[in-house]
Amino acid sequence: MQIVSIFLTGEEAETFAPFDHDDTHVVFDRLTGHGPRRIAEGQVWAFIDWVLEDMSGLELCRRLRRDPRMADAHITMVLDGEDKAAHDEDRRRALKAGADDYMIGPVDRHAMLDRVFALRSPRQQQRVARVIELGALAIDLGSLQARWGGERLALRPNEFRLLRFFAENPDRVLSRQDLIAGLGKQDPPIDERTVDVWVGRLRRALQQAGAGQPLRTVRSLGYVFDSE
Repeated sequence: MQIVSIFLTGEEAETFAPFDHDDTHVVFDRLTGHGPRRIAEGQVWAFIDWVLEDMSGLELCRRLRRDPRMADAHITMVLDGEDKAAHDEDRRRALKAGADDYMIGPVDRHAMLDRVFALRSPRQQQRVARVIELGALAIDLGSLQARWGGERLALRPNEFRLLRFFAENPDRVLSRQDLIAGLGKQDPPIDERTVDVWVGRLRRALQQAGAGQPLRTVRSLGYVFDSE
């Protein structure tokens, strides 16, 4: 089954439940100035409001275009629906900042999904396979394999996704709740102790491949993947 990840800057993103449509699994999450909170899997769509609390939508669009996690994202700028006269100029500015297209807000869930499924094509559904490299670590998202110094890591699906999330957020302390959210495991709720089991398995796989201990525990806070 294919995955479509939809990220929104509005709070409503946290109320949208994942669902299946034909052979596609659609997931939603909130998008902030720091980028996506969870793994951006499959075909990625981002809907950015023109006006945000901590920055402009244009600035967030520029940041996403520099973010490797969102390299293949289709970005839609949601323009303010009240100022009709400014739409042409706003549209030009949005496209110049890196947006793929625009919509006039407010945009509800149905309008957003109509846009996603209307613009998807067989060609677009096949994302270019990406390799995440971090020192001796290489994660091939096409083959779903990870290697350390050329040595293949024996990982279960959850541990593979966990390693990817760590590699996309290196040198950053991640709490257990951060990891649960990053892997999209909030519903049904996951016990935080389950995260410790995943981390333990991942550590053993890294050690067996000769990686040593790049995954460090920060007491009372969580875990951090050291890039050096």
